[in-house]
Amino acid sequence: MSEDDFDFFKQEMTGVAPISQKEKVTAPVSSGDPSESQLARRASAEGKIVLNPNVLSTDFVEPVDPLGIICFKRDGVQKGVYRKLRLGKYEIHGVLDLHRKTLKEAHKDVFDFVTEGVEHGLRTVMILHGKGVQSNPPAFLKSFVNKWLPQMDEVLAFHSAQKHQGGVGAVYVLLRKSEQQKLENKERHQGRR
Repeated sequence: MSEDDFDFFKQEMTGVAPISQKEKVTAPVSSGDPSESQLARRASAEGKIVLNPNVLSTDFVEPVDPLGIICFKRDGVQKGVYRKLRLGKYEIHGVLDLHRKTLKEAHKDVFDFVTEGVEHGLRTVMILHGKGVQSNPPAFLKSFVNKWLPQMDEVLAFHSAQKHQGGVGAVYVLLRKSEQQKLENKERHQGRR
């Protein structure tokens, strides 16, 4: 670096303060070993039988605002159906409460709740994840619920609940029809012809 370059650099750096330790974000330290979800996805991709079908990732999660709305809609879900879900117009057939749950417990509970809900023919369910305003990091479980639900084919759509049903601390979830419901629907519509 020439003397002129160094002088220019010093001049440009005037008034710049080092980042305080509090303002630094540290990336999670990886042990180098693949996580359980990575191993399950790899086994699935290689055509191996996976004993634990729960491949929801507990790796990095994009944090969401504790007071923000979370939502998702799969292609093919009609606007009117999604609007009714968003407005809380559908009857809630089941509720899962994640308050005071660890990440590991929530991971298992969300997967089991959704898959069993479809098996039992539930169409609209609610998950109470809490706002997570006081948690560290904020909205910890809410962020993971927002990540997990789109990973599940059983979930057609979800949206934060109406204020009187939990608001941004809960989410309505629209589940796909069970195979039995699809068959019954098909038979019902064939009878009309």
